[in-house]
Amino acid sequence: MAGTAVLGRLTWKAAKVVDVVVETRHVKTITFDVPDWPGHRAGQHVDIRLTAEDGYQAERSYSIASAPDGSHLGLTVVRIDDGEVSPYLTDELRPGDQIELRGPIGGYFVWEPAQGGPLLLVAGGSGIAPLMAMIRLRAAAKSDAQTRLLFSSRSWDDIIYREELDRLNGGGLRVVNVLTDRQPPGWTGYARRVDAEMLAEVGPSPSERPRVYVCGPTPFVEAVAEALVRLGHDPRAIKTERFGPTGG
Repeated sequence: MAGTAVLGRLTWKAAKVVDVVVETRHVKTITFDVPDWPGHRAGQHVDIRLTAEDGYQAERSYSIASAPDGSHLGLTVVRIDDGEVSPYLTDELRPGDQIELRGPIGGYFVWEPAQGGPLLLVAGGSGIAPLMAMIRLRAAAKSDAQTRLLFSSRSWDDIIYREELDRLNGGGLRVVNVLTDRQPPGWTGYARRVDAEMLAEVGPSPSERPRVYVCGPTPFVEAVAEALVRLGHDPRAIKTERFGPTGG
């Protein structure tokens, strides 16, 4: 499956909930079974459509957090209190329920084991989702690509996939957490926003020609990308995906 999917050629599919996992106090991962799912590449996303009884429809896009795995795909959703879609997905959905989705979408922000490394993955908050798909695929494929994840969260309790990332850490994957707002007692890690100095300390040098993927809120992504370019990284090797206020 190459290139970017054309929305006009995609059809809405019925997706059945098979599992709901609490990640943090505001975040859940919902796993769906999608019959006739064509498969996806790590880094792609889907559109979700909800239809009210009066016919009103709301759509949102969510990155796929799971590695390619048959007809199952996992979406990690942050609950926006006044949102139209996320409260329903996180509060109402139960195993056996169905929603509509279409995809997979996107061919730019993707990684496959054959591309190798080194990799520098930089995530802000729920921007970890498509990068987690890459990390999970790397593990499933037993790839030896040297990978460094710099993951910015507000606090220790806000680190999405914290236990899984801790298990996967090592064997060529280095996970570095950044806590911007609150740190637990005895914290010795980074306690500020991601900056050029931090990227230089954690990431591969520009001379190693790493593949770089940055995902998070728009200001975060722009600041990280600009810092990487200032450090000498090739702009063509820096792939970004960003999100902003969408109504949730």
